[in-house]
Amino acid sequence: MPIKIPDTLPAFETLVHEGVRVMTETVAIRQDIRPLQIGLLNLMPNKIKTEIQMARLIGASPLQVELSLVRVGGHRAKNTSEDHLLAFYETWEEVKGRKFDGFIITGAPVETLEYEDVTYWKELQRIFDWTATNVHSTLNVCWGAMAAIYHFHGVPKYPLKEKAFGVYRHQNLKPSSVYLNGFSDDFAVPVSRWTEVRRADIDRVPELEVLMESKEMGICLVHEKKGNRLYMFNHVEYDSTSLSDEYFRDVDAGVPIKLPHDYFPHNDADLPPQNRWRSHAHLFFGNWINEIYQTTPYELEKIGAGDH
Repeated sequence: MPIKIPDTLPAFETLVHEGVRVMTETVAIRQDIRPLQIGLLNLMPNKIKTEIQMARLIGASPLQVELSLVRVGGHRAKNTSEDHLLAFYETWEEVKGRKFDGFIITGAPVETLEYEDVTYWKELQRIFDWTATNVHSTLNVCWGAMAAIYHFHGVPKYPLKEKAFGVYRHQNLKPSSVYLNGFSDDFAVPVSRWTEVRRADIDRVPELEVLMESKEMGICLVHEKKGNRLYMFNHVEYDSTSLSDEYFRDVDAGVPIKLPHDYFPHNDADLPPQNRWRSHAHLFFGNWINEIYQTTPYELEKIGAGDH
């Protein structure tokens, strides 16, 4: 089944060109099934790029998925036009009366700030609490994962001496996990962050289970069964060129930045990078959506009534 998104959303043509099946409202209403309701709280500055990355992976599912784009109301986006936001996004205040089978909270370029200094922190705290009653399963990504695990469990983040940046090998610590079905024992994942969470702090919280870890970069994926929450600290959703875009952006701006680790062939920035994580990104998102489908209540209004 395809993903249902507005046919005027910029991601629509990109996904069609890539072979991802997308559907219009007219086609969707002819299918007598309940689509999974997935919300995307997009905190990234380049919202269109993030929409494409997430919709690409969600749309690869054999299940029908309806994607809703959500933004915080207490923050004005600087890098996405107001017309785009008004046309395709709802604020959290506008959707908080709804129930969602799945909800994604993205990263944000505010890693070096204390959580309490982020302008929309109080609203984000309300959103985290809301997911406990209105969302069957939440996927928190990068800074969104750090913020969520801090909010729910007090797990702190620590600044790094230099940016964790590149493609790093990770280990599958729990092959029996439904979220790692089909995963290799060892696989590549893009990393791009200025902070980290540490294993010792996570191990102090009995509800948390580490699923992926890197010997060099530390924790990658944590699962919390009781809350149906996943905390993904790295970027399996990245495009082939996401790290190079960040690298050349900083180079052009005169910002000190090292060549991303194990990313460009032969460490030559003139050569196009090869995507070595795409298959595992699709596996991860497919496993997440399948687990939602297997466990979410058929009647949306029953989400939150004892299913966490």
